[in-house]
Amino acid sequence: MAFSRSSGPGGQHVNTSDSQVELRFDLAATDALPDVWKARALERLASRLVNGVVTVRASEHRSQWRNRETAAVRLAALLAEATAPPPKPRRPTKIPRGINERRLREKKQRSETKRTRQSRDWS
Repeated sequence: MAFSRSSGPGGQHVNTSDSQVELRFDLAATDALPDVWKARALERLASRLVNGVVTVRASEHRSQWRNRETAAVRLAALLAEATAPPPKPRRPTKIPRGINERRLREKKQRSETKRTRQSRDWS
């Protein structure tokens, strides 16, 4: 965990307080996660990793403590999403015959309505 000065609009006391939090988690070297979860997270977070380390920054709050909590929550959410099992594949289903027949019946009814509106005496 590292602390640095937050960017943004200034004010009294802003230049002396290190309120931005940068939280690093070495995903590649951790033993805290099961191997399956770790492999899944490494694959899904590949674009965010730098040498196997994922970094989360927080600087929304003026308080360093609240930024620390925010960064920890973000990291937990990121890891939870990355280690979640993949969704079940969708099983394709057939459209019931009754629904298809109803759709065709309504189309025919609509076309009939429009056809009766046309005037045919052009002569």
